[in-house]
Amino acid sequence: MSEDSWAVAVDVQEATNPSTQFDFSKKVERLRGPRNIRGDINGNILPEKTENGGSKREAEKVDLAEQSLLNKLIRRSLVRNRNQVEVLQRDPTSPLYSVKTFEELRLKPELLKGVYNMGFNRPSRIQENALPMMLAQPPQNLIAQSQSGTGKTAAFSLAMLSHVNPDNKWTQCLCIAPTYELALQIGQVIEQMGALCPDVKLAYGIRGNRLERGVKLQEQIVIGTPGTVLDWCTKYKLIDPKKITMFVLDEADVMIATQGHRDQSIRIHRQLTKDCQMLLFSATFEDSVWRFAEQVVPDPNIIRLKREEETLDTIKQFYVLCREKEDKFTALCNLYGSLTIAQAMIFCHTRKMAAWLTANLTNEGHQVALLSGEMTVEQRAAVIDRFRNGKEKVLVTTNVCSRGIDVEQVSLVVNFDLPVDMDGNADNETYLHRIGRTGRFGRRGFAVNMVDSKHSMDVINQIEMHFNRRITKLDTSNLEEMESLIS
Repeated sequence: MSEDSWAVAVDVQEATNPSTQFDFSKKVERLRGPRNIRGDINGNILPEKTENGGSKREAEKVDLAEQSLLNKLIRRSLVRNRNQVEVLQRDPTSPLYSVKTFEELRLKPELLKGVYNMGFNRPSRIQENALPMMLAQPPQNLIAQSQSGTGKTAAFSLAMLSHVNPDNKWTQCLCIAPTYELALQIGQVIEQMGALCPDVKLAYGIRGNRLERGVKLQEQIVIGTPGTVLDWCTKYKLIDPKKITMFVLDEADVMIATQGHRDQSIRIHRQLTKDCQMLLFSATFEDSVWRFAEQVVPDPNIIRLKREEETLDTIKQFYVLCREKEDKFTALCNLYGSLTIAQAMIFCHTRKMAAWLTANLTNEGHQVALLSGEMTVEQRAAVIDRFRNGKEKVLVTTNVCSRGIDVEQVSLVVNFDLPVDMDGNADNETYLHRIGRTGRFGRRGFAVNMVDSKHSMDVINQIEMHFNRRITKLDTSNLEEMESLIS
């Protein structure tokens, strides 16, 4: 398959994506100015070149900030989260309040209407417990674990909008996020929810939004990135930190993984008063995140997700012996021809392999979408939306798509290349995330692994031992055997 025909396939895919879906991009350009980034004819960002002429992005690496933004873009409504939450109160003797309706929160009528206008009919699981704490008087500090799609951003946006006094023309609520795109996403939620509160104003503390020095902001809420917000508080004196009464730190796990953001966040925190309410959110709670959270949030209430047991009971796992990529492709076609498949996701190790496979599947008449790290986040989100809506039946991707995508119709996941770590050993966590795209919500799913070497077989054995699950050999050339095994 030539590169030209592959480019044509991507052109067709991009041309059918709605260009007006992501209106926040216009706001980015207005506030920050055009980015000096080279792109190809499909609008994909080209990888930067190193001094020796190589690419900085030869291998797919998951950028935490990009992944978080991607999840925010694709999860435009609440996801069905089966995780139970665990609440650890600062004062264990205090009664634990939770709400089942937004009316119980006694919100201002214009805010309640704003919540309903956004499509929230009832609080999500984390909102049930978090909102009473965020809105409590006297104020309570909170550390909460929550992924994108659980209503976390809406919860602290509602808390900020409820908290401010519109008559006071100074900044009262401050929220920081790791990147300007994530800050804009938060701001978009606040603007929508507070559409009926014209006296509450919002400012974006992001690079490129230049304001007059020494003139205090009159906006009651500021959303921004740590570096710019720190400058606004200290160097330019646009914000009086002593008047901030609510401080929200979002995406803490991404924040501390980003160079400089951790220290900048702590320096902002030190400017605030002890009475300022502190709210911290993170998708993961590794030791480094906990240490950071404890440094920033004194005497917190804690909400975290209870760990569910890794369950693979609804997923049948197989491996297929192959010699080279052409054999893998033949096995894939045989498999697809014999299974009644709603939708399938196929994982490759490199962008080059993903491009080759997409081109060949397209030649075979399949409706195929490609997802890889060279695409912009907005383009990736558009592709995932099309896949979720059934406009493409097969999604070929690299590791950028292994986490966080819930598509109920996915019945087949294929590891065209097995997931391995830097040492060539089985990457069990990535394997679980990949095959977890099928078998969602109690449905039966199938995971098929392509084995093309003795090393690949060793990886399969490592995965079997780790999960204590047998992975069955499958002969895709034997139709009767396949039907008996996958029925």
